[in-house]
Formats: sequence, structure tokens, C-alpha cells
Amino acid sequence: KLLINGECLPFSGQAAQYDHNFKGPVKNRGCTDIICCILFLLVIIGYIVVGVLAWIYGDPRDVLYARNSTGWFCGVGPNKDRPNLLYFDILKCAMSVNVMASVLNGFQCPTTQVHTAAAVCCSCSLFTLLSQTCHHHILSCFVFVRGIINSFNAKDIATRIFADFASSWPWIILGLVIAMLVSLLFLLLLRFTAPVMVWVLIFGVLAAGAYGIWHCAWEYQNYKQNSATITTIGFTTNFQSYLEVQETWLAFLIILCIVEGILLLTLIFLRTRILIAIALIQESSKAISYMMSALLYPVVTFVLLLVCVAYWGATALYLATSGSPTYKVVALNSTMSGCSGIDGTENCDPLNFTSSDYPDCTSASCIFINYNSTDPFRKNLQYLQIYNAVAFLWCVNFVIALGQCTLAGAFASYYWAFEKPSDIPMFPLFGGFIRSLRYHLGSLAFGALILTLVQIMRIILEYIDQKTKGSQNSCARFIMCCLKCCLWCLEKFIKFINRNAYIMIAIYGKNFCVSAKNAFQLLMRNVIRVVVLDKVTDLLLFFGKLMVVGGVGVLSFFFFSGRIKNLLLIYFFPLFLVYNMCVDTLFLCFLEDLERNDGSAERPYFMSKGLMKILNKSNKIQKKQKAQD
Repeated sequence: KLLINGECLPFSGQAAQYDHNFKGPVKNRGCTDIICCILFLLVIIGYIVVGVLAWIYGDPRDVLYARNSTGWFCGVGPNKDRPNLLYFDILKCAMSVNVMASVLNGFQCPTTQVHTAAAVCCSCSLFTLLSQTCHHHILSCFVFVRGIINSFNAKDIATRIFADFASSWPWIILGLVIAMLVSLLFLLLLRFTAPVMVWVLIFGVLAAGAYGIWHCAWEYQNYKQNSATITTIGFTTNFQSYLEVQETWLAFLIILCIVEGILLLTLIFLRTRILIAIALIQESSKAISYMMSALLYPVVTFVLLLVCVAYWGATALYLATSGSPTYKVVALNSTMSGCSGIDGTENCDPLNFTSSDYPDCTSASCIFINYNSTDPFRKNLQYLQIYNAVAFLWCVNFVIALGQCTLAGAFASYYWAFEKPSDIPMFPLFGGFIRSLRYHLGSLAFGALILTLVQIMRIILEYIDQKTKGSQNSCARFIMCCLKCCLWCLEKFIKFINRNAYIMIAIYGKNFCVSAKNAFQLLMRNVIRVVVLDKVTDLLLFFGKLMVVGGVGVLSFFFFSGRIKNLLLIYFFPLFLVYNMCVDTLFLCFLEDLERNDGSAERPYFMSKGLMKILNKSNKIQKKQKAQD
């Protein structure tokens, strides 16, 4: 425990000690969390093996195209001009097997032979099929269902999206460029405008609260003069009625006065910490201006995440369609003489099948039944899908961790450069990336694994909730809601710990547990500064996001009717994430600087002159230089 600001805080640890060899991110470091590194590499190798097996045994055409009775796909190959599937006399299928099971399992119905097949590929539309076939056989509503599904399937949706992008791609690129330039300009101008913006926003909130107090007082006086009290309306479900009584506005008035008082007291007593937060935000803008390449790193993270998503989606698709197809000899017209011996148990090959092999039954055909579910690979598909999902989450969290650690290493190199920018090392971003991959693969994987486990628990809980929602009573729903809330808070806390642990890893090169502990204790020793900086930064970045979203969103609405706005958000939000990472890194470095150094010639501060001025601190070496001048 440590006494800070008159309070004894637990879990705060001891202050960092001065180290004359420390000059920024440690260069002589070793590999950390090797066991987790090996485990992660084994999982990646297993993930590759699963993908290869899925690619060998899977066939995504089963999802994109329908099969006819002979096993050929509709819309490709010999049936290229016949994309639709038509079942004849499907009532016989309904009487023999469950229709939905037939659809899901790929079962082909033993219907009456028409055009030498029970289900044929055709090029005509749904209504043409109805008009041409209803006088021959009763057509099932399955055709309607299939037509509706086809109109909303992934292929059609992807085609429509591609068509939209193809017709408007110049404007899309223009919108992306505008969003990037506006975001970049906002972040760089924070170096000069952060104090004005912060105080304008703070006093704007106070002014809004003052107006709310005046309005509530005015409404209270009006209803008081009219003698409108809550006893005159009693209990009612019309909540609008409660806004017409004096007690409601009196309650609003009291609440707003309390909130306004708390805000004023907070502003008075925490004004110095607000100034520190503003100075750190300005310093972050300066750091980004010296390392503009940091703004391009989100592209690397985006590409890696895109690879993870694409690999997961392709693997899941191929796994879902894996397995060898099973074909059986089926008598399409079992009432014909000579067909009684064909019971649908004999295997066949549709490519080599000829009806002349069954001269007594001219309606014999080789029909696709389903996929073989007896082989070991097919039996364990559900476990492979689970492995696919878990490995995907781990890889995604690792990519995010790698980006955070890389950026932290670059911005830490900036802070611990005594003379800026001359002492900043060359290619700090590349150096941070190499150090993260070479030495801390295991630590990043360890943090990503912890977060993945929490996310898996949330997914399992959501699955249980969906399965039991119909049978839950009010108590069960309350418990489920509490569990969801707890896991959500736990995930947020783990992300916070991981983020700061990666910063300490980038600076000192320790393993994950030690870095997480040191980061947490450092933040606990400066808990008030943490809260103030976090809220001030959130306020500024929220204002920036609102400005860019509003400006670019309005432009995109005029050109695309709002369809492309989300894409613009995806592009410039990573810039704000980089800036946020910069603020967090410089903040931890600033706290370490305060604990390690005292401003003497042997232990000078590395912080900017603006921060030293706010804290009434200075370096003695600077005083000597001024005296000599």
C-alpha cells in the first residue's frame, strides 16, 4: 500500500526507481512467455492443417448452387444456362420423407420420372415453371420457398453490393480521402487548439446545466402558480402527465443543481490535472507530427484482420460442405413391374451409371442422396468448427495486440528522446514492430488468449440465453442479464489491462504478467490523473468523431443516400485509435518519468517544458544553460 494524496491505496506497489542505464525502450531484451509462444504457434499450425483438410474435402458449390438428381450442379458446367432446380411430383417426396430434412441433408426425392430425373436444372423463371408444369404434376410450395431464399442469398447480396461499389467507386475514394484528411487535420491541430477546445467543451457542459436549472425553475414556478400538483393526477401510465406538475420539475431542478455543483467542484479541485491532460494531448499531436508513418499502421492491422476473417470464413464454408457424396440406385417409379428389387440401398456412380444395367426396371436412376457422415472427418466437423472459431478469435486479438505494442514502442521512443526530434531513433515504428515480433510473440499471445477466453464465455452465455429464452422466467432473465453484464465488464477490464501491459512490454521488455502488474500499480498510484485524462481524451475524441461523422456523413448522404457512410467511419476511426494509443503511451511514460527522475543534472525530466511548467518543475541543467546565456 502507498499513501497518495492523503489516501492509502491498495495494490499500488512501490514507485519506480531511478536507473541511469534507462534511455527509453530497452534494447537488450530477451524472449518472453515462451511456453505461450509455442502453444500459439502450434495452434496456428493446427489451424492451417484444418484449413487444408477443409479445402481438400469441402466443396463450396454445395452452398452456392443446387444439385439435380444425378448430382450435377445447376448453373455451372453442362447446366450453365439452367440455374434453377425443379422437383416434380414432390407430394410423393413429402409422403416418404420430411421435406425440410430433405432440403437440409441433400436428400433427393424418389418422384415420378420426368425428363429422366426426379429433380432437374432449368432456366425458366418460377412463374413459367408453374404455368408449364401444373397441368402435369402438383408442384410443391418448396419452389416458392427456394425462390424466396435465392432472392436473398449471399450471392445475390454480394452482387448487389458489388454493383453499387462499381457504379460509385470514384465518389467512395473521394469520401475516404476527405475523411482521412479531415481526421488527420483535426488530430494535428489539437497541438494548438486542444486547450481552447477542452475549455469550450467544459464550459459548454456547465452552461447547458445552468440553462437546464433555469428552465426547470421556470417550469416549476409556472405550475406552482397554476396549483398543478401530483395529487391532482394520481397514478397514471401516461408519463406525459407527470411533466405537467410542479413536483416533477422540482425534482429535476434539485438533481441538476447537485450535478452542476459536483461539476463545478471537480473543475476547481482538478484544474491542474485537466491542464496535464491537455498538455499530454498536445504532446501526442506533436509526436504524431514527427512520426506520420504511425497513421499508416492501421492499414497493416486492417489487412491482417481481413486475412483472419477471410481464412475463418473460407474454412467454415469448406468444413460445412465437406464429405463425400453418396449416390444410390432408386426406382423413380416403384409401381413399375421389375422395380420391386430396388430398395435404394445399392451404391452407384452417376458418371458410369447406365439404365441398361437394370433392364427389368427402366425407371432406375443413380440419385444423389446425401453426404457420407460415417467417416471420422465428417463425424468431428462440429469440433473442427469450434476449433476454427476459437483460433479465429485468438488470431484477431493477437493482431490487435501486435498493433498496440508496435505503436506503444514507437511513441515511447519519442517520449524518452531527451532532445526532440534529434534524439528520436530512425524508423521507430519499424523498430517497435520488429521488437514485438522477435521478443514478445508469446506475451502478446498470452494477453490475446486471456481476452479470447472471456469472449468465448460471453458467446457460450449468449448461446444458452438464445436456447432457453422461451422457457425463462423473470428471475432467470434477471440472472442471465447480470451474468452478461459481469462478463461485459470483465472483457472491458481485460482490454484495459492488456492495453497498458503491452505499453510496458514495449518499453521494458518484461513478460506479460510482470508488465500487467507494473502497469496496474503505476495507474493505481495515479488513479485521479488516470480518470481525468481518460475523460478529457474521450471528450475531445468524441467531439472529433462527431465532427467528422457529421461533415462526411452529410456529404455521403447527398451522393449515396446514406449507404456508404459506415464505410467512411471504418476508415477514419483507426486514426483516432492510433491517437488514443499515443495518449495512453505518453501518459504511462509521463508517470514513470515523474517517479524515476527529479529534475537534477543526473536525473533530468524527459517531459516537455509545457508539462514541467504546469507541475512547477524544471531541469537544473536548463537553469544552468539559461544562467550562462
